[in-house]
Amino acid sequence: MNIDRLNWKILKCLQENARMSNAEIGRRVGVSSPAVSERIKKMEDAEIIESYTTFISPLEAGYQLKALITLRAFMGMLKPFLEKVKTFDEVVNCYRITGNENIVMEVVLKNQKHLEAFIDQLISYGETKTQIILSHVVKHSEIKPLR
Repeated sequence: MNIDRLNWKILKCLQENARMSNAEIGRRVGVSSPAVSERIKKMEDAEIIESYTTFISPLEAGYQLKALITLRAFMGMLKPFLEKVKTFDEVVNCYRITGNENIVMEVVLKNQKHLEAFIDQLISYGETKTQIILSHVVKHSEIKPLR
């Protein structure tokens, strides 16, 4: 599917606020609400728009730590880990990466004891490294048109 200039304007609105009404988007981009609705539906069907979500503050939800944990899987343990990681409530994002490590996870934890217990679950799969996240510098930046 072609993402034309109008579709990019609609995507920009949705990335600013996924709950923005089609009427408001239409006012901002200069087309009717039904035209916006049709274009959004086509972009959903083409999987350009993957989903709509709500972001929750881990701190306000009671978590005291956010961390990035990398894992360098032991021989033969990567595939079992790729299945196991889906069951961890602590993991909010997980990426398979290139380089010395195989995996990087973004996790939320109650406290240091929780971090220690979580790492204890990981060490049977590989060697871990942990970095505590202090703050966001760029948060959910919008996807922009290719130039």
